[in-house]
Amino acid sequence: MASKTVIPFLVGMMLLTGVCNTLLTKLQDNECVRNCDDPDPRNRAHFEQPVLQTAQMFVGESGCWLVVGLMAAYSRFANRKRPSSDGYEPVEPNDADPNADAASINSESTLLSSKRTRGGPDGVLSGYGILLLSLPAICDILGTTLMNAGLLMVAASIYQMTRGALVLFVGLFSLVFLGRKLHLFQWLSLFGVVLGVALVGLAGAIQPDSKAHGTSLVTLVAEDPAAAEAVRVVLGVLLIAGAQIFTASQFVLEESLLERSSIEPIEVVGWEGLFGLTVTLIGMLVLHFTIGRTDAGRLGPFDVVEGYRQLTENRVVFISSFLIMVSIGGFNFFGLSVTRNVSATSRSTIDTCRTLFIWIVSLGLGWETFKWLQVAGFVLLVYFTFLFNGIVQPPFAALRPRQEVEELLPEQPIEHN
Repeated sequence: MASKTVIPFLVGMMLLTGVCNTLLTKLQDNECVRNCDDPDPRNRAHFEQPVLQTAQMFVGESGCWLVVGLMAAYSRFANRKRPSSDGYEPVEPNDADPNADAASINSESTLLSSKRTRGGPDGVLSGYGILLLSLPAICDILGTTLMNAGLLMVAASIYQMTRGALVLFVGLFSLVFLGRKLHLFQWLSLFGVVLGVALVGLAGAIQPDSKAHGTSLVTLVAEDPAAAEAVRVVLGVLLIAGAQIFTASQFVLEESLLERSSIEPIEVVGWEGLFGLTVTLIGMLVLHFTIGRTDAGRLGPFDVVEGYRQLTENRVVFISSFLIMVSIGGFNFFGLSVTRNVSATSRSTIDTCRTLFIWIVSLGLGWETFKWLQVAGFVLLVYFTFLFNGIVQPPFAALRPRQEVEELLPEQPIEHN
């Protein structure tokens, strides 16, 4: 347990890195990488590389192994300073048990408690079982790539608010696969979350941001500029909301594996980072040779050569890519530290503040415009998420459960980006 003086610092750094993750990714999306001098904005090409952005996220997650290594080195250094007891432990006379002799005769184990030296995870994740963490990593790949694609089409605040649909799928999957029970007020909360996400998406479709640029996919769907703007936002919201299916699957898989194994959460992030990066790089090569080298796919999101050129030749994209990797690693470290030291109420409040800060910064940078309908959707999202998590009480006595509400995911997983 961290000291009370350190917790505010951890919370602040979690907020800072969490906000930077979204804003830096959106900064990349807004960056022009080809035909930038063309007077017609429609001919300019922006950085549209959601798969490459997924790979840089996994590089950041893999960086958690640096933290694991530093913690192990510090522990080893600290242990060297302590005098060795050669496996013996002093026994206080006042703590002596009168039945200890009889226990030592009838028991097959020693009276001294054995301390398990952890050389690695046990349970289902021991040995080659660690490869099971590739399953949530694959879910992370699919979810993150879809969200990155959706972020190309919507404002950063709409992106962050739409991610609130995660609680819907976590609730449903926990019910189906983990055997958790949902109360009436939780079902009502899920309906309210869907309504809030719908209002946020509707706000973006009715009042599209004039500074937003169209994507190649939207251009194929609708030629009319006004229709293209609405299609862009609706499609982006659907991609982000649909991505929460894979994120919820990731959480449920992690919960199932962690219940049957003993492993440090930061090691879980590190393993998923390695597995995710490996699978993503293989997938990028396959997509490059099957799609990226064709006439239709050349210069598109699956053209690895073009993506590498855009990343290395554009200074803003290159620097922001490095900062995203550092921010992702920091977000996971600080997020796991906060999860262990604060309540569910505090975690939900931190998530709400993260969305608010992203919204305020985006408005200040001129990336989006203020929308009252979006405010209404955000209020519904926050209220019903708090209601679902039991932070606020149901408004009617008939909705209040008579028995203790079971926690859906006791391991309290956090979003990795």
